[in-house]
Amino acid sequence: MSASSPRILVTCHANADFDSFAAMLAAHFLYPGSLLLFPGTQERGLQKVVASLDAKRYHLTESADIPWDEITHLVLVDTRQRERVRHVSTLLDREGVTVEVWDHHPASSEDVPAQTSHVETVGSVTALLVRELRQRGIVLEAADATLLGLGIYGDTGSFTYSSTTPLDFESSAWLLTQGMDVNAINEMAAHELTSLHVRALNSLLESARVYHINNEPVVIAEASMEHYLGDFAYLAHRLMEMEKFTVLFAVGRMEDRVQVVARSRSDAINVGRICAELGGGGHAYAASASIRNLTLNEVHDAIVRNLHMQAGPEKTASDYMSSPAVGIESDRSMREADTLMMHFGLKAVPVFKPGTRRCIGILDAQTASRAPSHKLGDRPVDDYMRRNIKSLAPDAPLRDISSIIVGGRQRLVPIVDKELVVGVVTRTDLINVMTSEPGQVLDYQENNSRERNVAKLLRDRLPARVRHLLELAGRLGQRLNMPVYVVGGFVRDLLLDRPNHDVDFVVEGEGVALAAELGGRVREHRKFLTSMVIYHDEDGLEQRIDVATARLEYYESPAALPTVELSSIKMDLFRRDFTINALAIRLDCTPYGQLVDFFGGQRDIKEGVLRVLHTLSFVEDPTRSLRAVRFEQRYGFHIGPSAEKLIKNLLSLHMLDKLSGKRIFNEYTHICDEDDPAACFERLDGLGLLRALGPSLTLTPSKRQILQQVRSMLNWYRLLYFDESVENWLIYFLALGHRLNYAEVSANFAALGLPEGRKQEILQQRESMRHVQPRLARWQKAFEAGTGRISELYLLLEKFSLEFLLYIMAGVEDSGLQKNLSRYITQWRREKPDIDGRDLRDMGIAPGPLFGRILRAVLVGKLDGETPDADSQRRLALDMARQEGVFPK
Repeated sequence: MSASSPRILVTCHANADFDSFAAMLAAHFLYPGSLLLFPGTQERGLQKVVASLDAKRYHLTESADIPWDEITHLVLVDTRQRERVRHVSTLLDREGVTVEVWDHHPASSEDVPAQTSHVETVGSVTALLVRELRQRGIVLEAADATLLGLGIYGDTGSFTYSSTTPLDFESSAWLLTQGMDVNAINEMAAHELTSLHVRALNSLLESARVYHINNEPVVIAEASMEHYLGDFAYLAHRLMEMEKFTVLFAVGRMEDRVQVVARSRSDAINVGRICAELGGGGHAYAASASIRNLTLNEVHDAIVRNLHMQAGPEKTASDYMSSPAVGIESDRSMREADTLMMHFGLKAVPVFKPGTRRCIGILDAQTASRAPSHKLGDRPVDDYMRRNIKSLAPDAPLRDISSIIVGGRQRLVPIVDKELVVGVVTRTDLINVMTSEPGQVLDYQENNSRERNVAKLLRDRLPARVRHLLELAGRLGQRLNMPVYVVGGFVRDLLLDRPNHDVDFVVEGEGVALAAELGGRVREHRKFLTSMVIYHDEDGLEQRIDVATARLEYYESPAALPTVELSSIKMDLFRRDFTINALAIRLDCTPYGQLVDFFGGQRDIKEGVLRVLHTLSFVEDPTRSLRAVRFEQRYGFHIGPSAEKLIKNLLSLHMLDKLSGKRIFNEYTHICDEDDPAACFERLDGLGLLRALGPSLTLTPSKRQILQQVRSMLNWYRLLYFDESVENWLIYFLALGHRLNYAEVSANFAALGLPEGRKQEILQQRESMRHVQPRLARWQKAFEAGTGRISELYLLLEKFSLEFLLYIMAGVEDSGLQKNLSRYITQWRREKPDIDGRDLRDMGIAPGPLFGRILRAVLVGKLDGETPDADSQRRLALDMARQEGVFPK
């Protein structure tokens, strides 16, 4: 091909099969000089064939070696769906590139626009290209004819599939005239079954379930594998041949995805259309899909639902809704709402804008019934209804209803016509549909699954010590016949890929029994149904694990500690603060590592939103409002609008006033230990939470500045890696009290629940600091003039703790003084005399008050460079002893 000729690239869909690869080879002969980009395959037989070929002869080229900027003609074979050719997406979007397709699949909305299309309904796309070769009079070598025949044989099931057409036979017949070797095709297409394949095939056989759709038996068979299993499509073919199925969907869970291979011998069932709904592709008789973020059960339900949709017209919301809808207006009281729902036996009602039938929220019966016990019976429904709800039109399909009720955890769906509620579809209505019309409802969440396997994440993201612990707990759960879960923040941070090795187990059974089996010492807290296991790991370090029995907590009054009862894992997770923390991983199951998400935590992590699990969450535990800010700032999330509204309700009810100082201090210290406490305090101030804790805590411009400076100072100190730790809460307390008087700071001390036993010490140091700060500026001037001594700085600062020193340094603007303060913190305050009491006794000086005076003078001299070593310090000690009359002068 000359340099001026167009550069042609030929490729097929990702995860290629024999037909798509053979079509690429056929295109090589139709487009001389073209480059072939093979996107890979997971079929072992095809992998062997490709590896055996001379890549140079066929111009098989790696992606990195393709001159992408020179390509002007793109040829796609065996597909035209954009999603299946992502490896050439840059060419699809580039002007000046001509696209030509050869395909035998039905059209779809995902098809790429092509200038030239060769599309026919045949069993094998290779047959189309072979016909073109024959018409052009191109002669093939026997080996090439055999490779092309392999594609036709593969996609027609050796001419046994219903999709086989006369053209497939005709093209194969011509290939025979070119020397096609049928025996070689049989050898290349042969599949070696390993023990893993046999186990998977047995699982498919044992799980096979028959549905009758359009008077045709449709089989759905499932298998679950820990690792990816190549040639899964061949297992589907083998199963079809063994059992003589008419229609088969083979569904396999492999690592983090579910693979679907579908085959049909009936015109009544279009498997290509069903796989397209699952995000895959194919034609009416053979299709496949690879699905992430759905479980086996959810994929099974999706297949059955789509089968029923093929069987007849789909029903809509108007067919399922209850009408007229019973609701309540938003300005009515919670007590009235409770009475209304009890009267009609309802679990939830739509909330209407006063005087209208326009829906603005939903209120559930549980919230309404609990409100009076929290003295909220007279509060308007508007305060505690669920907001930002989804509604549907009367012609909405059942899948949309299922998506909202099951996927979105919304108890009912208002059916709205011209902005007015004409009916509702409730969770009970949906259950009735599932009972009377099985397979119609898909149990899923949009872009998120309630359950998925995370064994790979556990393997890849955890150190061996933690992995072994989880695996041990799983084995013990199996032996004790008790479901075992790891829960909470550990799971959240695993999904976020953030380090967190603080393991909490929850057991559906007797938690203390599991704790005892884990080894180590066990501390049991029977009131809260929890145990703590204390043991030493292989490095000799003490480790602690919390083991809890699945429990339900309820609050007898606002801000009280919870009362605990036995419950299931779902209720245990429901008691938690936010959906992102209401996640669990089951450890005793097969396969190991099943993620459990009842409340949409995965979706909220993905969307970066903090949601509470019910609208009374902040009332029952007001500290959750402080925790919400902490998590929001830590993860870069945002508090959802409904949760923010509930925080405002909390403030209007003065619920924070009911919290004990100890609980506030606990949350305050956690905030101070975050990476950016200043951002937390800024957000708390914006929400009004700081003001609610104490009026003097409200931020001012000068407080904001010192908070940032304190954060920088703490980061500087951490990088020094000194053993002496800092109490972050104390230094931030000083920053929040910036420029406040003694009474205001004392009020802040109480508001934040700081330790009463340290109040006098801290406030005294703060008063001393206020007097020292101007003296530090004077000392710096003297130091720069050559008259200030280091010992003078030492004497000014020696009474202050490390936290006060860092705070003082944070507030200093003079760079010279800041440098000297840093030297004091890192060096001078750590200086010690080179002699001690034993040296003084050896010199003949008797123990007594003189010891202290001598050692102090020695230290002062060392700081000022006058007694830099032990000899000079002994001489000074002798001089002082003579002056005191201990020795004759």
